[in-house]
Amino acid sequence: MILESFNLEKDMDEHMNSTNYLLRVMKYKGPQTPENQVDGLEVQTKNGEWIQLKPSPDSFIAMIGDSLYAWTNGRLYSPYHRVMMTGNEARYSAGLFSIPKAGYLIKAPEELVDEEHPLLFKPFDHVEFLGFYYTEAGQRAVSALKTYCGV
Repeated sequence: MILESFNLEKDMDEHMNSTNYLLRVMKYKGPQTPENQVDGLEVQTKNGEWIQLKPSPDSFIAMIGDSLYAWTNGRLYSPYHRVMMTGNEARYSAGLFSIPKAGYLIKAPEELVDEEHPLLFKPFDHVEFLGFYYTEAGQRAVSALKTYCGV
């Protein structure tokens, strides 16, 4: 849907062939406080404010990561997010991640770079970026992606 929204259907096969998928089931243990709230998911807005999401039990939440943020040349936002819980109950969630394969260079398509949207990131390998992300410098950076390959 994202590629279609940018009229980039021509890149669909390349995208599909450059991606691995990971389904991860997560359990967050409650911090054993008197309150009993297990929602817990918070997202940081572009202006730095943290908002708590209140999804219904049958909700589906989609967020993009840094690689798609870079590929769309910043046209889609990759929010910081965290789980903040109270109470005694565990929280369960499932995440489906699409991860660029090692060796594939993430590069914004020329159709998404113009005077109004100058290039934000140099091409990069996501696996190599993750190597930087988990270093002390990557963890200290306000934006590991911008520090690693920002223009």
